[in-house]
Amino acid sequence: MFRIIKQDPYSRARLGLLETNHGVVETPAYTIVGTHAEVRAMSVGDLMKAKTQLLIVNTYHMWRKLGDDGVRNFSGLHKAMGWEKTIMTDSGGFQVFSMGAAREHRVSKTGINRNNNSAPSADKSLVTITEEGAFIRDCGEVYLDAEKSIAIQERLGADIIYAFDECTSPYHDYEYTKASLVRTHRWAERSLKAKTSDQLLYGIVQGGSFEDLRKESAHVIGSLPFDGFGIGGAFSDSFGSTMTETIRELDWVMPLLPENKPRHLLGIGRIRDLFYGVQAGIDTFDCVVPTREARHALLWTNQGKVDIRKGIYAGDQTVLDIECGCPVCKAERVTKDALHHLFKSKDPEAGHLASIHNVYFFNDLMRQIREAITKERFPAFKETYLRAYPL
Repeated sequence: MFRIIKQDPYSRARLGLLETNHGVVETPAYTIVGTHAEVRAMSVGDLMKAKTQLLIVNTYHMWRKLGDDGVRNFSGLHKAMGWEKTIMTDSGGFQVFSMGAAREHRVSKTGINRNNNSAPSADKSLVTITEEGAFIRDCGEVYLDAEKSIAIQERLGADIIYAFDECTSPYHDYEYTKASLVRTHRWAERSLKAKTSDQLLYGIVQGGSFEDLRKESAHVIGSLPFDGFGIGGAFSDSFGSTMTETIRELDWVMPLLPENKPRHLLGIGRIRDLFYGVQAGIDTFDCVVPTREARHALLWTNQGKVDIRKGIYAGDQTVLDIECGCPVCKAERVTKDALHHLFKSKDPEAGHLASIHNVYFFNDLMRQIREAITKERFPAFKETYLRAYPL
């Protein structure tokens, strides 16, 4: 299932092959987000041209879209999407958080809102969590637990699925986080018992920002017969609220997980996160950044991030990134001026072209990281890249 091809001699970074029912993923790898069984503004052909290896689809949103009957009669994600490569589905646990504690604690999907002036208004939780599962009042009340989550994911038919877990808020105190952790561990055992398919099942490590709880979770989840592991708790632009916390929290967890199984960092995927995650031993990442920012005219290049809406790009006849091999830059040679005017005129082609470029950029960065590990120059590549990159 997972084979380590090469271990970096200077860090925990490793080169691997993750074998699934729909092919082999070369790791470290980026997982592109297709929340509703599609990647917005991109076709399957676009994803292939952008060198995408795997996708992740949102279990909760698919369930609510299809309904129970629709899930039971669903033909499977691969057929529905026309995607023949690897697919992950999450457990639904993050939606329990986003409609629950996140509303109460003013925590957005992408970050901890430390500035009250820019934070969304606190609101009433739409979730009631019990020892058995979660009641969610979202356009009518629904109930989700470990058995239901696994059953839905089995019908969706992804190659890699996740145990049902509770995501805690960064503002939950130690006692709540500890109680939640015990609950997540019980749900993990129930998820294992509920699984009847040959899909790969990952357990999720939680524990908030508390060292002893993170280590306890890594020990417990790592001791269970999961096929791989997700590291949960991403509530800022990085895993911790600062890069120092990111490195520290991963250092707590990674030595306690089995070396011979894959590790996925949930919801994280900016450039620095990728380098520090790979350094810590992470094999796969997922994040909305490539596609979400593309649709908002924010383009990642080897020279830095570009807001193509700015007036300085009007009349610029150079391609977006001369070093980029994506179809937009290399084959079609779309100019900055052309992209600028497409976004200004709100032409849907703008988001399409930008998404192809951004997805290729992140997939190709992972290719470069894999190459650096192969040649035993990952630390030097990381240092050089992060020093040159302005973000």
